[in-house]
Amino acid sequence: MRALKFTLSGRNAFFKKPEVNTYGYFTYGQIHKVALLGILGAIVGYKGYGHAGIYPEFYERLKDLKVSIVPRNPQGYISKKVQMFNNTVGYASQEQGGNLIVREQWLENPIWDIYIFMDCEEADKIAEMILERKCVYIPYLGKNDHLADIYNAEIVELENAQCESTVLSCLYLKKDGKFEIADEDDEDDYDDDEETPEFKYEEKLPVGIDSHMNLYEYENFCYTNIKVRIEEKKIFKTENRMLIFY
Repeated sequence: MRALKFTLSGRNAFFKKPEVNTYGYFTYGQIHKVALLGILGAIVGYKGYGHAGIYPEFYERLKDLKVSIVPRNPQGYISKKVQMFNNTVGYASQEQGGNLIVREQWLENPIWDIYIFMDCEEADKIAEMILERKCVYIPYLGKNDHLADIYNAEIVELENAQCESTVLSCLYLKKDGKFEIADEDDEDDYDDDEETPEFKYEEKLPVGIDSHMNLYEYENFCYTNIKVRIEEKKIFKTENRMLIFY
């Protein structure tokens, strides 16, 4: 079993939360699967929301890809900052002068390692483009103000991890894992270094698009250095990381 691995980063990112737009526009704290599929779709040249099908073309073609996302920012937390700028096209606001003050919350210096499970033709096509440093459309992190850096691309081997519980290196669906309490026999499985205390990052993120209104479908995700038991998903090992794909 193999996976495409690459590092995805940028100076800023903005993955807009669609339900908030009164005072400003807010971002999700991590890249989510739909946004990632949009980036991959841009690389291979698939269309977005102008497509005539049930879904945007990139999602229709790539929705079955299995991905694993490894946050590289400390403890999974990415700093955010609200940016203010003017939209002066004239029709953006009913205010005198037609000036609209826009407030957006941006992620600062985000970085992830992305794994794409190589089990279909679409995954092979994406791997070929990324490994050869090619793209049809320029990939960006949620908005064309934020260009995406893609580097360190390689094909890695995956092994089935012969375990039901471990410390995962990636984001995972909260419903798929249960925290385990350490006992005296498991002390070696935990890092007692005071410089790396236990942490848990949790956020509700989009996992797909519904076929009726093309609205986001959500799941709760976790990222932690605490040991968790995985009951239904397979755990894979590559290099020094334990991953699950969704």
